[in-house]
Amino acid sequence: MSAIPYLNFDGNAEQVIEFYSEALSATKVKKVKFGDIPQDPNYPMPANELNMIMECSIEFAGGKIMMSDVLPSMKAVTGELVRGNTMLISLVIDDKQLLEQYFTQLSDGGHVIMPLSNTPWSSCFGMLVDKFGVSWKFNSDADQFLDNVLSNKP
Repeated sequence: MSAIPYLNFDGNAEQVIEFYSEALSATKVKKVKFGDIPQDPNYPMPANELNMIMECSIEFAGGKIMMSDVLPSMKAVTGELVRGNTMLISLVIDDKQLLEQYFTQLSDGGHVIMPLSNTPWSSCFGMLVDKFGVSWKFNSDADQFLDNVLSNKP
């Protein structure tokens, strides 16, 4: 199990990745842009969003942080980014039963943004804001997703 700081950015994640990678002497950097994954032809993404960061992990000195850009087209759901709401806690756990337990317990009195479900990037993914206003992301397959997409890039 991992509790990983997860940072959201407003279209500048690429710059942040470069800065953090250098500043933290990263040992491994994995990044996937929205344009790196197959697009649904019925719901094409705007061209300006395809080059934004969908998911990134930076490993350094035994630690790890993850980040992504928040798409302008998603801000109606996620809300605008302002200083103070750009960080969340990402729980990456292979044990889906434990992931579901944590999700249920942390959602008590809070607000579920996305219920746990099977998505194209994870077999068990969800998001919530707990009753104290802390944002949480749950993912059973974060590392596998990054590895799979990166291994299939031309």
